[in-house]
Amino acid sequence: VQLVESGGGLVQTGGSLRLSCATSGFVFEEYSMAWFRQAPGAEREGVSCISSTDSSTYYTDSVKGRFTISRDKTKNMVSLEMNNLKPEDTAVYYCAAVLWEKELNACVPVAFCSRYGCGHAAAQFDYWGQGIQVTVSS
Repeated sequence: VQLVESGGGLVQTGGSLRLSCATSGFVFEEYSMAWFRQAPGAEREGVSCISSTDSSTYYTDSVKGRFTISRDKTKNMVSLEMNNLKPEDTAVYYCAAVLWEKELNACVPVAFCSRYGCGHAAAQFDYWGQGIQVTVSS
């Protein structure tokens, strides 16, 4: 199993980046896909998740209206379009996959867990990428 993130880097406030996560080794259509992030000294935070069943999407409040998650089943890839980036978006971003049957306990909470801690939600995910750095300069 492999999840490989790409597209990170350094951008100025207000700029855009598109993260991609190429997957292999599992049946992509059976997995919901999410993005988490972790800033220095902070806990891992859920950013967004997209369902395997109906492509419903979930976003944490701080990125709503700025980030868009999408999946391409022909390429076994999930992407995160990030616009109007802010310095507080600076973090290592991780791609993660969870089997569809755990979606309610994993994918849906990604949108809310930053309020109380994402440890439980993150623990439900089956596969993780190695992470990629996103830095937004002020």
